[in-house]
Amino acid sequence: MGRLDGKIALITGAARGQGKAEAALLAREGAVVVLTDVLDELGQTAAKEIGATYLHLDVSDENAWRTVMNQVVAEHKRIDVLVNNAGIYRAAPLIDTTLAEYELVIKINQVGVFLGMQSAARAMKELGNGGSIINISSVAGLQGNPHSTAYGASKWAVRGMTKVAAIELGKFNIRVNSVHPGLIDTDMMQELSYIQAGKLDRVVKKIPLGRAAHADEVAQLVLFLASDESSYCTGSEFIVDGGVAC
Repeated sequence: MGRLDGKIALITGAARGQGKAEAALLAREGAVVVLTDVLDELGQTAAKEIGATYLHLDVSDENAWRTVMNQVVAEHKRIDVLVNNAGIYRAAPLIDTTLAEYELVIKINQVGVFLGMQSAARAMKELGNGGSIINISSVAGLQGNPHSTAYGASKWAVRGMTKVAAIELGKFNIRVNSVHPGLIDTDMMQELSYIQAGKLDRVVKKIPLGRAAHADEVAQLVLFLASDESSYCTGSEFIVDGGVAC
C-alpha cells in the first residue's frame, strides 16, 4: 500500500531537478502522476523513467492550463494533488535588473502559481473530492537575499497567495500550503550569483546542517503534504532549508 494510492497528481516543472524528484516519489507511493513542463524532450524521458504521463504546459498561459486540467480530469475523473513547482531564477542587482527580466520571473513564478491554483481549485470544487495544492516557494520568500529582487518578489507573493487560497478553499476541503526550500543541489542552484562567483563553500558554512539538500529531501515534504497524513495542515509554510531561516 502506497501513501498516495488512488490519487491523481499534477506537477509542473517536472522534467528535471526538484520537480522530477517529486514526481518520482509520488509515483512510487501509488499516485497516478502527470508531469508537465516546456522542456518536452526531457519531460517525455522523465515520464518514461517514472511510469507517468507527460503534457506540455507553459504555466503562464491561462488557456494552456485550461486545456491540461480538462485533459487530466477527462481521463482520470479527478484531480487530487497539484504541485506548483515550475520556476525560474534570474540573478542581478536591483539597479541592473531590467523590466523584461523582472516581468519574466513574475510571469512564471507568480502568475504561473496563481493560474495553477485557480485551475485546480475550480476542478476540485466541481468534483467535490477536496484536494491538496502545494506551492513551491523558497527561503527567499521568508527573507531577503541579494541579487534576487524579481525572484524574491515572486516567492513572497507565492507565500501570500497560499494563505489567501487556504482561507477561501478550506470550506471545500481543499488544502493549500507552501514549501520553502533553501539551497538545493539542482540545475537552478548553478544559476545563483554566489555559486557562479565560486563562493559555494562559504555559503554552505553558514548553513547549520553544513550542506546543500538533495532534491529528494524536498520531495519527501511534498509527499507528506500530498498525502492524507497532512489532512489538518493548510495555509502554512513548510521550510526545508537546513536551518538557514532560523
